[in-house]
Amino acid sequence: MRLSLILRCISKLPKDYANLPESYVKRTMEQVEWRTPKGRQYRKAVIQKPWWTFRYTMNRPWTDEFRNENRPGVKSRPISVKAMERTFFRGDRVEIMVGDDKGKLGTVNYIVQERNWVTVEGLNTRLKKSDQNTGVSQYIREELPLIMGSQVKLVDPLDEKATDVQWRYTGSGQKVRISLRTGRIIPIPLAAHETIDYKSKDTYIDRSNDTTSAELTKITFIPKLATFEMDIMEQQGIEDNRVPQRTFWY
Repeated sequence: MRLSLILRCISKLPKDYANLPESYVKRTMEQVEWRTPKGRQYRKAVIQKPWWTFRYTMNRPWTDEFRNENRPGVKSRPISVKAMERTFFRGDRVEIMVGDDKGKLGTVNYIVQERNWVTVEGLNTRLKKSDQNTGVSQYIREELPLIMGSQVKLVDPLDEKATDVQWRYTGSGQKVRISLRTGRIIPIPLAAHETIDYKSKDTYIDRSNDTTSAELTKITFIPKLATFEMDIMEQQGIEDNRVPQRTFWY
């Protein structure tokens, strides 16, 4: 119950801000039709829905809305998405290039990397009727997505104007974003490293249920050419002089 409440609270958050393990996100998206049984006599094989056939929207992959949009056995119309290197991060200053808010500056607060979408805080919005059954019509402003690079561009910190960017390396080997118009470095904002658990990794305070770095780096396993049962027998001082019978696999 507690985990369900947590997931409900972070269902509308970006994947990086939600701070969920990649293995969990991958497991929630799986739609397995058939899988070989566990055992060393079986070759691992699985028949499942490929990741590129999912329809990505503003709903995150671990939500019920995403599962309803990608039900098993239902094929969606393929959507062409341009492959592009990620240059936008949460907290970036951007300028909108289309729509009623064209020319306005804002801050990126949501990213859907699978569709090259970003939303800008308080801009490019529409009125949406609330679904709450209160008997009173309520409307909220919903931020609509914009396509990176064409409908929204990063702002050059030198003159606060839109510019195209490119990843390059400095003399010290650091990878940075460079404005193609002025050559100015566009730093990655601190908000890009924030999660629902902490503002930054350096300021995070360990809790009672957290694993400390000292415990994580402690070496507790020494590999041996022995099975688990043989290790237990060695620790308990048990000697076994029996000769095992030969086993054949077919």
